[in-house]
Amino acid sequence: MKREAGVYGFLGELKRLELTVVRGVEVYISSGMPILFRHEGMLYPTLRVLLEHNVDSSWVAVDMGAVPHIVNGADVMAPGVVSAHGELTEGSWAWVRDVDHGKPLCVGTALMSGAEMVEARSGKAVKNLHHVGDAVWNL
Repeated sequence: MKREAGVYGFLGELKRLELTVVRGVEVYISSGMPILFRHEGMLYPTLRVLLEHNVDSSWVAVDMGAVPHIVNGADVMAPGVVSAHGELTEGSWAWVRDVDHGKPLCVGTALMSGAEMVEARSGKAVKNLHHVGDAVWNL
C-alpha cells in the first residue's frame, strides 16, 4: 500500500475521469473505481480511495459500539469518538475509522474540531455523507 501525505496526492496519477450521478450525488470514476463525490459544492474522497491510499490525516476513530450505526448511515456522535487527528477542524472533510482495525467506515463533514470531538460528552461530531454499503460504495 502506498502512503500519501494527503488524500488528493493520487490525482496527478489519473488519466481519465468519468462523471455519473447516483441517487442525486455526483460521483467521479477512474479506471472503474469511484474516487470522489461532490456534496454541496465540495469534493470528498470515497471510502475506496481511503482503503487504497492509506490516508493518515483527517480521521476520527470511534469505539466498536458505534460501528453498526455508522455503517447504516447514522451521523457520528461525540460520545463514541475515541480519538481524532489533531489538525481536524470544524467544517473540513473527515473520515471515520473503527478503533480496533482502523478501517474506513464513512466520509463526512466535521461538525466540531478533532479536540472538541474527543472532549465532548454529547452532540454530533461528523455528518455522515458516504458509508459502507451505500449507493456510492456499491458502484
